[in-house]
Amino acid sequence: MDVKRLSLIILPYRLAICRLFPDEPIPEFLSLSPFWSITRTSDELSVVLSEEIVPVDWKAETGWRCLKVIGPLDLGLTGSLASLAVPLCEAGVSIFVISTYNTDYLLVREDTLEKAKQMLLESGHIVT
Repeated sequence: MDVKRLSLIILPYRLAICRLFPDEPIPEFLSLSPFWSITRTSDELSVVLSEEIVPVDWKAETGWRCLKVIGPLDLGLTGSLASLAVPLCEAGVSIFVISTYNTDYLLVREDTLEKAKQMLLESGHIVT
């Protein structure tokens, strides 16, 4: 696979990145979200989910959009994330990355989505 040319799709929903206390239980309502990710560390419980179902009492950053790298990507592949992150960094676009076994997801603030798309296209990637 050529890491210089990855294909990405823009997922159609707005997401929120949330921070909970590390000992909080995993919320049962996550299945209501079309996309969700959860990571527990000794410092926090980090949850990404559809912003429309975020409880009002949660610490949340809303207004994120998601670009999904069309996979699956080989776990031994090197440079794929850098080929996406570097042009976005150079353009001043902040990203939040979620990696799974199959692929990567780049979250960008909605107000920078078009700029991110343009920078990725200019870098040789395909964005639909």
